[in-house]
Amino acid sequence: MAGDILSIGKSALFAAQAGLSTTGHNIANANVAGYSRQVVVQSTTVPVDMGVGFFGTGTQVAQIKRFSDSFLDTQVRSSQTAKSAFDAFNAQISQLDNLLADSSAGLSPALQSFFKRVQDVAGNQGSVQSRQSMLSGAQTLAGRFQAMDGRLQEIREGINSQITANVTVINSYAQQIADLNDQITGVSSDGQHLPNDLLDKRDQLVRELNQHVKAEVSQGDGYSLTVSIGNGMPLVVGKQSYKLAATTSPTDQARTEVGLETANGKVTVLGESTLQGGELGGLLDFRSNVLDKTQNELGKVAAGLAFTFNAQHKLGVDENGLPGGDFFTLAKPVTTSNIYNNMLSSAKVDATITDPAALTGSDYRVDYDGANFMVTRLSDNKKTAISPFPQTKPQTIDGVDFAVSGSASAGDNFLVRPTINGASGFAVALTDTSQIAAAAPILAQAPVANTGTATISKGSIDASFLSAAPTLPMTLTYDAASGSLTGWDPTKPVTVTVNGVAQPPIGPAVPPATTLAVPYQTAGATYSQNGMTFTISAGAKDKDTFVVSVNTATGDVRNANLLGNLQSTNIFDGKNATYQSSYAKLVSFVGNKARESQVNGQAADAMLSQATAAAQSVSGVNLDEEATNLLRYQQAYQAAGKVMQIASTVFDSLLSIGH
Repeated sequence: MAGDILSIGKSALFAAQAGLSTTGHNIANANVAGYSRQVVVQSTTVPVDMGVGFFGTGTQVAQIKRFSDSFLDTQVRSSQTAKSAFDAFNAQISQLDNLLADSSAGLSPALQSFFKRVQDVAGNQGSVQSRQSMLSGAQTLAGRFQAMDGRLQEIREGINSQITANVTVINSYAQQIADLNDQITGVSSDGQHLPNDLLDKRDQLVRELNQHVKAEVSQGDGYSLTVSIGNGMPLVVGKQSYKLAATTSPTDQARTEVGLETANGKVTVLGESTLQGGELGGLLDFRSNVLDKTQNELGKVAAGLAFTFNAQHKLGVDENGLPGGDFFTLAKPVTTSNIYNNMLSSAKVDATITDPAALTGSDYRVDYDGANFMVTRLSDNKKTAISPFPQTKPQTIDGVDFAVSGSASAGDNFLVRPTINGASGFAVALTDTSQIAAAAPILAQAPVANTGTATISKGSIDASFLSAAPTLPMTLTYDAASGSLTGWDPTKPVTVTVNGVAQPPIGPAVPPATTLAVPYQTAGATYSQNGMTFTISAGAKDKDTFVVSVNTATGDVRNANLLGNLQSTNIFDGKNATYQSSYAKLVSFVGNKARESQVNGQAADAMLSQATAAAQSVSGVNLDEEATNLLRYQQAYQAAGKVMQIASTVFDSLLSIGH
């Protein structure tokens, strides 16, 4: 009997000692990230039938139980990956928001200053000082475009570096999780005795992995975890981990993409939309949905400004009497071919901006399926076929002429970025103030010898004037008998507009050698021919003449006025937005995105705090509770020791009886 009491006391002593050790372990690791509290689970040993009943034989430690809730852990991981994504997104977009909205460093002040100086040229009869000021303002504007694009490029390069760093960290976590899977599987084959501390370490690694990319976890064989990212792509399976790789985009060598290393060492590029959540997902989301759009939209403003300003500038003449040239440089769209295109293919894709009003700020992918070329607008995946092919002339899509030539192989594709370099390539093309085409090329006048009171406006031209190249001077004579004006170019039609309503074109003369007569509107009208437009008022007398000649007047600034008017002209978005409003729309877009992300980030932070608190309520160590357990196990230990002491005394008494 004494032996039984001793055995019982020994088992109780061991159980109390296990409780003390486990409680001490909890206290020691209370501040260790990811640690789950542990509790000793006891059970009674098998009793012995003594004839009069079953006598207990003591206790045993059945299990060291780890308190952890897989559902709450999943919520923590989900909240963590969302918070990390918003943190990364916010860190980037705040830089962008500050850049665009800055009242001194943004584009708006430079735009306003430049056009003020253009208007000064018109208001000061094209003086040398005002011309120099205009050229200086243009250089400041170009510098602002380039500086802003340069900052965007710095942000882009920073994202490339961070993507590479995240890929390295993700691979490290994947390898560590795989190693722990191997260790855990090796020591928990019976499914009863699990290495709790290794499980905690593995779960913590999975939580930390979710800070970088959204990872889904499922139970694998032998208490291992299977970790997948993206659209179910395995990252860890058992003791095997798969590596991600930071690689360059096949169609944009300056863009770092994320790929998966295959068994043969090759890298398969993963779609950016598949890698969501975590810091990596936040970076990819920002780059695809904000940075690319911002750089394209800024480039669109620059390209549209260069295109329209150049077009109007070419309709004027400079101080030397020469036609105006390009005032700004217009960056050409960037077209790149996929590096994996068939090396035997000779296909080429060229792009040219032809209509700023139709520009979308999107990039385009051109694919060949073996029979047709298809242009996909990447902002909304709208597809347009190149038809016919082979082309007889470029096909215009969204204000961009696509010229496709050569032979292609099925699967070949190209990336076209119409405005990505619009801001970086924006520069002043003029080198001297005398090249500013402030004057109009024609001047219409009514000779003082006229007997009537009719007047003629100085006249204006449009782009067709440059190709029409009319013979000047052109003298129009009023014939009272027929009520018409003669002296027109008999080979071209004349359009008359009365009270804002254009009449059907008159002419050309048949046969061409004959004189073209146009009815004179006694109430006054506007006449257009060969790209020239002028208004003749009422009051003409017989034989009165009106002369349209090459402009030689000094101080003429009619074209400067038209250049200044471009500031308030609707240019973009189907001619519904000015330079300023288009840029303001971009600033508003980034600002709204920044605010939206900030609010979502605060919500994600709150959700993470709540999920963490809920998980900690189950697995966290409560030091007050553990202190109580220490006292309880201490008392149990002392009591078990007393049992063994009594057993020893009883045993000694029995031995003394025998002597």
